[in-house]
This record gives sequence, structure tokens and C-alpha cells, in this order.
Amino acid sequence: MPTRPGSAEETSDGDQHDNVSEPRESTLEDAPDSAEVAGRASAEAAVTAPSDDGNTAASRDLTAAAFFDVDNTMMMGASLFHFARGLAARKFVRAADLAGFAWQQIKFRIGGAENSTDLQSSREQALSFVAGRDVSDLVGLSEEIYDELMADRIWAGTRALAQMHLDAGQRVWLVTATPVELAQIMARRLGLTGALGTVAEHSQGVYTGKLVGEMLHGRAKAQAVRALAASEGLDLRRCTAYSDSANDVPMLSVVGTAVAVNPDQRLRETARARGWEIRDFRTGRKAARIGAHSVLGASALAAGVAAGVAYRRKDRS
Repeated sequence: MPTRPGSAEETSDGDQHDNVSEPRESTLEDAPDSAEVAGRASAEAAVTAPSDDGNTAASRDLTAAAFFDVDNTMMMGASLFHFARGLAARKFVRAADLAGFAWQQIKFRIGGAENSTDLQSSREQALSFVAGRDVSDLVGLSEEIYDELMADRIWAGTRALAQMHLDAGQRVWLVTATPVELAQIMARRLGLTGALGTVAEHSQGVYTGKLVGEMLHGRAKAQAVRALAASEGLDLRRCTAYSDSANDVPMLSVVGTAVAVNPDQRLRETARARGWEIRDFRTGRKAARIGAHSVLGASALAAGVAAGVAYRRKDRS
């Protein structure tokens, strides 16, 4: 049965939330790392984005919320793969511009480690192709591309879970490595509260080619959820998070209820070990196909696009 919105579940050993909430020792010399910077920037963008109060029930539960990963959780496949297809079809980017970063992502997913020098170089390469471009151009294209290539790929089962939270008066956010502007468009189209996405700089409406912190991935997602919870007065013990990927265990671990949706093998094993609910909306063949191709193809390209096209409203500060 679906988890009731707002309910809190412990792990099988009874200490899910406590394990991840312990503060580390810090000193005056400590500075926020790139994941913290990325998370805070994403939360700030989510809070300041225009919202539609009609997207949530009139009687709100102000301390509980739900957080949904996008790729293979809310929609089939990698959102940024389809976004890149749309951009390339409109001559906004060339596939060659993304090749370096995509190759580094493939090596990381196969070997499990990234060379920091190679990663920095490939990120800079991926970011360089949007430097100097107008944010408004990308925003307009994002609307078109979502409607053309992504809208029909939403998992009905996951969308129903999101609606369950909305009907309970809770707010619902997407949490994704997708550029924040595209993520916010997706949230609006789905009738959700908003989105946390990868943030990069722009100045006076033009991309600078620099990320704020890093891509919203892994630990950065958890930081973004924490920052948004602090800003919005959420009780994380009453919140729920959904994802398909073991990369999102940090985010799943900071909330009271974690749900594995269409999980990869590592997340399925983790969910079973921790007593997390598992929901799978795929057929067997589709699950195998998505698992293989998203690792070596769509997800790698998605990572490159995420690094290249997300932005931050730097000129506001």
C-alpha cells in the first residue's frame, strides 16, 4: 500500500533519520563545500520562483512535504537527454559540445570514480557553450521542449503519488540535476509546488558559464532539501522522498519516509535493508532497457547538459 502522506517510517534498525542528522564537528576555518553551495542556491531559487497557490490544497499541512526525483522516477528516461535532443534540433547546442563531459560521466558510472582534474576540465567544456547566451532564449525553448518531448513520458503512477500529497494539503517539489529553469517548468506543468534544480550563474540575463557549487546530484540534493526545509519550516521527519537511484540515498535518508520508485539494483537492495517502501511501475523488459541505456547513454548526456544550461539569478544580489 502507498505510504500515507505525512507519516514517518523508521528503517529496519529504527534509526534512519538519526543516522543522517548527526552534525559533524566544525571549525571556524570550515567553509561550505560545493554540495552545500549548490543545495543552498537551489533552495533559494525554489523559494524565490513564482508560485501558483492553486497547485496545493486549500487547507495546507505546512510542516510536511514530498520530494520527487525526476529521471526514471517522475518520468521515463533522462529528462536532460530529451532536453538536449530538443536543443540540438533547434541548433542551440551541438552534440560535440557535450562529448567531453559525457565521456567523463560514462567512465565514472563504469569505474565508480572520477578524476578531479578531468571532471573540472569537462565541466568547463560543457559550460562554455552557453556562456554569453540569453537566459530568456533557453526559457522559451524549455517550454516548447517539455511539451513536445517530455509531457507524454510522465509515469502515471508517480504522478498519482504526487497528487496524493497535494490532496493531503502538502507541498510537492521536484529535486533534480536538471537545470532549475527546466525543472520549474516541469513542476508547473505537473501542477506541483516547485522544483529544486541545478543552478548556475547569469548576469543581467546572460549566462556566465559558471555553476553555483556543483550539479544538484547526490549529496547536493540532500543539502537542497535541508535548506528548503529550514526556509519553509518543514519537519523533515514528516516529509517523504521518492527516487529510483542509489545516488539519491543521501536525500532519501534525510526524510522520515523514503520510497524507492522504479529502483536500480543498488537502491532496491538498500531499500530492502532499511525497510523502505518499493514502488515499481515498469514492466520487466522496460526496466531492463531503461537500466542499461540510462547508465551509458541518456544519463551521461544529461549530466553534461545539466552542467551546461542551468543558471543562477546572480544579478539579483
